[in-house]
Amino acid sequence: MEPWIDEDSRVAIIGMAGLFPGARDVAAFWRNVSGGVESITTFSDAELAAAGVSLAELADPDYVKAGAVLEDIEAFDAGFFGLAPREVQIIDPQQRLFLETAWTALEAAGCDPGRLDGSVGVFAGAALSTYLINNLLPNPDVAQFASRMQLALGNDKDSLATWTAYALDLRGPCYTVQSYCSTSLVAVSAA
Repeated sequence: MEPWIDEDSRVAIIGMAGLFPGARDVAAFWRNVSGGVESITTFSDAELAAAGVSLAELADPDYVKAGAVLEDIEAFDAGFFGLAPREVQIIDPQQRLFLETAWTALEAAGCDPGRLDGSVGVFAGAALSTYLINNLLPNPDVAQFASRMQLALGNDKDSLATWTAYALDLRGPCYTVQSYCSTSLVAVSAA
């Protein structure tokens, strides 16, 4: 053992998961990276116009007509996680995707949270919920089935770690980390 490594501070990563543009898992992502596969999607003017991009934006030479697309993000299995379909409608897609990915990481580790004797922690971060701002708040129908508090809780980036731990019945430490572009690195370091 190296003299600078504290025996009690060792961490073992025993399960890993990820969802990436053009890759549904870590293995596919690695194949894309090592194979030089471009996973950014370029959109036609017709596709962008159908998505609501204005003609002025399309004519702007600085407008980038490309994006990172994740496949099947609408296929969240609410029942699997004990959530009602109506409840899922008000949860930020970032949080839904994180919950699915956390479950996949646990599966990859051979870890069943329901039968686990030890503790599993969640260290995570997310961006501001544009889903709340762009989709939920402007929609008057949402107010008929969800309170402002429910909307806030389902979309607040600061609840990501604790909500995931609660949903998966994980009993370790939970930290939501926010450090702009370095959030994932800081979360790994904190864990």
